[in-house]
Amino acid sequence: MTTRVRLAALAAAGPATVIGLAFATGFALVAGVAQVAAPARAQVPAPYPNRPITLIIPFAAGGPTDTIGRITADNMSRTLGQTVVIENVVGAGGTTGVVRGAAAAPDGYTIIFGHMGTHGAAPALYPNLKYNPVTDFEPIGMIAATPVVIVTRKDLPVNTLAEFVAYTRANAATLTTAHAGVGSVSHVAGLLLGSLTGARPAAVAYRGTGPALNDLVGGQIDYLCDQIANVAPQVQAGTVKAIAIATAQRSPALKDVPTAAEAGLANLEVSSWNALFAPKGTPPEIVARLTDALDKALDDAGTRQRLLDIGNVLPEKPARTPQALQRFVES
Repeated sequence: MTTRVRLAALAAAGPATVIGLAFATGFALVAGVAQVAAPARAQVPAPYPNRPITLIIPFAAGGPTDTIGRITADNMSRTLGQTVVIENVVGAGGTTGVVRGAAAAPDGYTIIFGHMGTHGAAPALYPNLKYNPVTDFEPIGMIAATPVVIVTRKDLPVNTLAEFVAYTRANAATLTTAHAGVGSVSHVAGLLLGSLTGARPAAVAYRGTGPALNDLVGGQIDYLCDQIANVAPQVQAGTVKAIAIATAQRSPALKDVPTAAEAGLANLEVSSWNALFAPKGTPPEIVARLTDALDKALDDAGTRQRLLDIGNVLPEKPARTPQALQRFVES
């Protein structure tokens, strides 16, 4: 009997026959059967996750998006049993990093931090945007809303919003503001502020508001519209001045800073939202695992407090779900 015929007979036989033939034909045949069976065992997927997960944050380290992402990822790592590694991919108002994330393998090992700029404003500001916020991602869940604050260098000769508006109108030709790129939250907020005040000084694009804030502290720029998560520590330290917060209510993180409406600009209301996404086609069971880890992070007292301390507003449970996030992005 040839080896091919023997193997065919083995395939049709039951386990007892295989054992008997193995003793009858020697160890060579046993080795052959082992080689045939090995690939089938290798195809069984390991439980998810079994290696580190990359979280793409589309702005520079040290900025508000990066800060919120790192706080969240730290807790999620503990739930998932694997490190969530931060990769800062900057450029084009955050869209460079989101493009990379959208093109990643949909296996749960690359996820994306998106927000109002990347998934809300970008389609209106980039006519050739290389992703569709509605159709190119699997939503994981909402993290937080982050109010925007007008902050100036500490020696700018203004202390109220009325003084700021008058000063920027009179000195627009010599003032400099900053943002994190076209379509970023800081860019959109700055455009709205300029449209309301009529003052449009020179605007410098940075690779993130972390570096921009450093230059504001150093006096290289005059003012900035930035998320409270980034500026609150510097305001509290006295290295910059907060003029107004662009929300309907004051923030506990900067309780002495008036709202723009209180200070005279009723239509200046900007609050970024922040969320996690996976590439389109990521299996539902993997998305569910990531959603659960995010939910546990937002329920954790220590993590919640870290996010609240820098001025974030955390969503209620019904607003955290993938379905709620998808509806929100569509709207």
